This record gives sequence, structure tokens and C-alpha cells, in this order.
Amino acid sequence: MSISPITGWTRTDFTALADRMLLAARRHASPAHALITPPGAPGGYGTAVDGLEGFARTFLLAGFRVAGEQGSDPLNLMERYARGLAAGTDPAAGESERWITPKEHGQAKVEAASIALILDLTRPWLWDLLDDRVREQVVDYLAQVVGDTDYPRTNWVWFRIVVEQFLASVGGPWSRADMESDLAVHESFVRDGGWYCDGEERNYDHYCGWALHLYPILWSRMAGADEYAASRLPAYRERLDRFMLDAVRLIGADGSPLIQGRSLTYRFAAAAPFWIAALDGGTALDPGLLRRAASGIVKHFADHGAPDADGLLTLGWHHPWRRLAQRYSGPGSPYWAAKGMLGLALPADHPVWTSPEKPLPVEEADQLAVIEAPGWLVSATRDDGVVRIYNHGTDHALPGDRTGDSPLYARLAYSTATSPLLSEEGWDAPLDQSVVLLDAEGRATHRTGFETLSVSELDGAAVLASRARCHWVEPDRTVPDHGSGRPGKACDAATVTVVSIVRGAWEVRCARIDADEAPGWDGVIALRFGGWPITADEPPKTHAEATRPSAGADGRHTSAIVGFEGFTEPGVHSARDATPLGAWTATPWLQAPARPGLWYVAALALDGGRRPPHVELAAPRITVIWPDGATTTATLQADHPRKERP
Repeated sequence: MSISPITGWTRTDFTALADRMLLAARRHASPAHALITPPGAPGGYGTAVDGLEGFARTFLLAGFRVAGEQGSDPLNLMERYARGLAAGTDPAAGESERWITPKEHGQAKVEAASIALILDLTRPWLWDLLDDRVREQVVDYLAQVVGDTDYPRTNWVWFRIVVEQFLASVGGPWSRADMESDLAVHESFVRDGGWYCDGEERNYDHYCGWALHLYPILWSRMAGADEYAASRLPAYRERLDRFMLDAVRLIGADGSPLIQGRSLTYRFAAAAPFWIAALDGGTALDPGLLRRAASGIVKHFADHGAPDADGLLTLGWHHPWRRLAQRYSGPGSPYWAAKGMLGLALPADHPVWTSPEKPLPVEEADQLAVIEAPGWLVSATRDDGVVRIYNHGTDHALPGDRTGDSPLYARLAYSTATSPLLSEEGWDAPLDQSVVLLDAEGRATHRTGFETLSVSELDGAAVLASRARCHWVEPDRTVPDHGSGRPGKACDAATVTVVSIVRGAWEVRCARIDADEAPGWDGVIALRFGGWPITADEPPKTHAEATRPSAGADGRHTSAIVGFEGFTEPGVHSARDATPLGAWTATPWLQAPARPGLWYVAALALDGGRRPPHVELAAPRITVIWPDGATTTATLQADHPRKERP
């Protein structure tokens, strides 16, 4: 406790958890240990991919475990994974052992990267001890990625970089052109403030930390990487240091990471950037704070049932919840969570393990910080330990796109204590943390493709604004789910400008409708604001009177909306099994007749207390008097240039 007064976790807790997970996975290995297929329904790519994922991703954890102990291996991990390598890469092995190859399925390119990283990290205790035949098989297997033209221009470029780096280090084939091209693509992801965007779309999520910051540093430490890494490493380190200042603000006091973005079933992989900062000797955060952040995240899941009683990571968040997964997720996929235990690769005397824990920012004081790249405002409150982000810049799309909203990306706010509604209804009809137009049938519009207008601090608060050509979408349900919104036939309803004024737990939300000759305008009858979704094991208590709907779970969290301008109808939407956090979710909302040119105003809060802000509107000026007496005056953006629409 002297070094871990906050979480109580030390390196011993991590090693015990790692061993428990590895021994549990071992029970589901094929006879030669080449495939590890945890129980559960097959993933969207089939059982052959599932088994390879189970091997490669647990191999990450095994490699970290042995490397940090300088080869000490009481569980005999390396011998078992050596047997798996031999069988998995043997072209003559049967289907019960042979790995699907990168030429046969794209997902094998992802798993090849994990295998290459650990072969490099554990070289003295594994690779160097393999016989020549097995080494040749492994090289032949990995070499299939060389010259491949089908790698997506996303974080996937790193999967080929690390594989070819390993191949080069063992005298295998590799391509200078591949390396230079992939490194250049990575540079195209660079954004302000140390952030990376995962591709050309506005894809800001946990991949920034657990992939786009992780792999450059790990690659730079691989054998023979100096030729390409030396000149790039200072920039990678500078970006990582800057990103850390934002990343540490995004962790709740209970250790929960932000519930936003795809691949959430990777869970405590969210701790990876803190370990990579420690591994690289980053100076932005104290080593004790890095461990506090990482330990808090891993412990959060361990305390909430992940891994489960059998030591397995299931598809879900705290507990199994298959709907959280994307199409590419199978029963072996969750083991990318191993990245969140990268700290085990560091020896016990490393400063990250010996320095006393430091409190998270949210544990010291309320936080208010603009993150420009994703268009987020962080507002965290010390009293409840909850981190909220308000989102006017991220939607997993490009400006002008007219797809459906992804609940994982396009909502107006996310937090460490709430989950967006992820039911079919949540994908088709935005409700929580949304501003939508409704037709006579109650169909809700989407905002994906919106334009960010501003994200800035003002008078101790923050003002964010965006404008969307809101549209109805007839979703195409045959498109594979990779986290983005569903495409389909779209019909524009109107242009809606949304302004969020935020301080503490409260947001004053303002919206204005402009018909803009939209073809669907005649069908618009109402405007709706949706609030924070509150999930619990029992139905939350709700109230829906006097334009002040609210919902709350005993001893947990509350959600409220207070209408100020334009609203006539309150309500609370109840849903069952709509989020991974519990059985029941309640979301308060306000509705009003849709009238162009007017500003609609309401205050919304997650754990806001009984006293809401007071609002004085004299459009375009608005003054907010906050519960603590502070005052913010802002100018609402009313006019906008008419754009030609297809």
C-alpha cells in the first residue's frame, strides 16, 4: 500500500492476473497449441480465424510475462507457444492445427504482427531455440505480407511494418518500398495535440492509444529498426508525451475508460499508452501516475467480472454482451486486452513499478479541457469521479457524408459512467445525447457528416458548435459492422446548428433549425433533445413532468434535462438490454414543434444535482448563470452560408 495507496495493485497483482488468464486460455488450445479457441459462438470470420486470434493475442501476454522476468518461465509458456508456432506454420498440418494465412484471410495480417512482435521481444528464449525447419516455416508464413497491396490505409499499416521488420532481422524477405510507404501513411494520420486519426475519416477512439501510439515505439525497439526509426523517434516521442496529457484526463476515478468507439471488447487495452510511455521513458507524466492510470483501468474490469470466474475474457464489457462486438470480433478477439498488461515486460525494479501512485486529474480537481483534434471538450467532476466528453468533431465519417449515425462515434456526448444505446433502435433512431428531427411516424434523423464550427474555452466554461444537414436514412443491414454508421438511401430534412455550453456536470444545449430547401422538410414535425442514458440492473426511477424529465439509479448516477426555450413535451425512454452496463436503461428527452429560425434551449446533466443553471436568452446572445454562481455569456452562431447540395 505504500506504493499503491489508491488502487492497492502492484506488479504481483498483474502477474497473478496474467497467469490466471494464460492458464484459462490453455484449456482451450488444440493438441499442439497452435489454435486457442475460447468457448462461444464463432466470430464473423469463422473458427479458423478465431483460433489464430486466440493464439496470437494470448502470445502477446505470454511474451510480456516472460520478457519482464528475463526468461524465467515457471508456466512453461515458451515451450507451449513454440509447439504452436511449429504446428500453425506447417503447411502439412491439418485444419485442427494449421493457421489460416495472410493470403487466405486479411485478419491473419493482424495476428501476424502480434506474433512478430513477441518473437522479437522473446528472441533469446524462443526464436533462438527453434530448429531451422520451424524458423523457415515461420519466415515463409510471415513473408506472405511482403508486397501485399490490400492493406487498409489505417492502423493496419503497422501490422506490416512490424512483420517486415522482424523478417529483415532474421534474414527473411522484406520490402523497402513497403516500409517507406507504410511509414508515410502513418504520418498522414498525425493531428494536433499528439493525436492520430485512424484513417482519413474522423475516426478518433481508443485506437489512437492502443495502436497508433503503441506500435511506433514498439517497432523502434525491434532488432534492426534503427535505420528507419532513429530519425522518426523524436517525433513519435513528442506526440506521445503530448497525447498523454489528454489521455490521462479521459479515465474515470473508478478506472473506467471512456465508453466510446469500436472494439470496446478489448477493454483494458485502453491502458496500453500509459505502459508504452513508461517503456519509452516518457516525461509528460510521473511514473507513479502512469501506473495509477494503467492499474486503475485493468483493476476496474477485474473488479467487475472480466476476466470471468473461469479466467476467460468474453465478448462484452464487464460481462458477456455479444452486441458490443463488431463483425470482425470472435471469442479470441478480446485478448487484445493483453496490450493493457504491457507493463509486465518491464522489470520489477523499473520506476513505473517502484514509484508511489499519483492521483488521476479527476481525483484532484474538476477538469475542463479542449481537445482540438477530435473536437472534444473534457469536463470531469471530482465529486463523482466521472469524465464526460462533449463531441462536435467525431463521427467515423467525412464532412458531407450522409450515412446513419454510429452510436459509438456520432453522439453529442460520452462518459466513463454511461454507454450509448447499442440496440438496433439505438443504431436506427438516435435518441441518447442527440438532437434530431422527427417525422409523423416518429423517425429520427442522423447528423453524420456534420461540420465542426468551434470548440473553445470561454469564461471558465467551454463552447462547442457544429452544423449538420440532418437526414433520414433507410439503413442497409447487409453491410458488415465495423463500427461506423449504416449506409443507405438518405433524405435531407433540414440544417440544424447545435451549440453546447459546458461547465462542470451541466451542458446548456442550444439548437436552431433552417429548412434550407431540404427535400424532406415538409415531413418534419418535431425537434427532440435526448439526454444521458442511465443504465442499472433494475429499472431506473424516472420523472417526466413540467419539461424536466429525469432518470436515476439508486446510489449511482442521475440524468436530467431542464427545458428553457421552445419545449412543450417531456418524456423518458426505457429500454431493456440496450447497453453492456446493465439490464435497464432510461433516457430523458424533451420535444418541441419544429419551427425554423428559433433557438431551442435546454440544460442537461449527468449527476448535476438538484440546482440547474439559469439561462437568459436574447438571441443571438445567451447568458448562463451556473449553479456555482459563475456566469458565461456567448454568441450563438445563427447565420451560415448556403452550400450547394447534390
